[in-house]
Amino acid sequence: MSRSSPKESVDADVLRTLHRIHQQLADLRERRARGPRQLRNADAHVAHQEQLLASIREEDKAMRTAADKKQLDLKAAEARIDDLRAKLIRASSNKEYQALKEQIAALEMANSVLADEILEALEKIDLVHPKIAEAEAALEKAREKARQTHDKVEQEMPVIESDIARLEAELKETEAALPAEAKELYRRVVRQRGEDALAAVEEQTCLGCYTNVPLNVCNQILLGYPVFCKTCGRMLYIPEGA
Repeated sequence: MSRSSPKESVDADVLRTLHRIHQQLADLRERRARGPRQLRNADAHVAHQEQLLASIREEDKAMRTAADKKQLDLKAAEARIDDLRAKLIRASSNKEYQALKEQIAALEMANSVLADEILEALEKIDLVHPKIAEAEAALEKAREKARQTHDKVEQEMPVIESDIARLEAELKETEAALPAEAKELYRRVVRQRGEDALAAVEEQTCLGCYTNVPLNVCNQILLGYPVFCKTCGRMLYIPEGA
């Protein structure tokens, strides 16, 4: 494609400035969108730690309730044995005496098993205590982290919004410096690629997709023509000092 010269040349400084503004705006908009995500993640982590602590406490409560019930069963069984021993003394026949002794022996055997179960349950309860302390510490850490995140986001958001407004005004002003034909082409590629609408060319290489840019195309850029990379479609410009 051969051209003599564009009616209105595209100023490389304008393209460089537009590229810089688009990149800065993209970064700021990402930071603005990231703020609410950070808050949701921090709050979700707190909720997870609260649920974990509640679960451990519920487990502890259930284990204590079960242990208490076993202890009550043990006391009731011991009272039953005492009652049978009293009856044993008053037994009126050998048959009654033997029956009472067998009942007492069976209850004592059951109580022995129950006492072992109670001891095992109390040992398990003791093991839960460090878990509760650990979960409480983790919850407090998550809450403090969430407070810090909320403070940080609340402080950053007004600054980010102000910077976005300033750059959008600068973008509008800079776009006004583009020739009419080039402006329409530029806006078309911005709608398609956003902040990736422009790319610098160094040593005949498009820095957007790192493919070769023919020398005659580089010459057209230098002459001020609006030129687009045939591979990635970005609007090309020569960087300052190249």
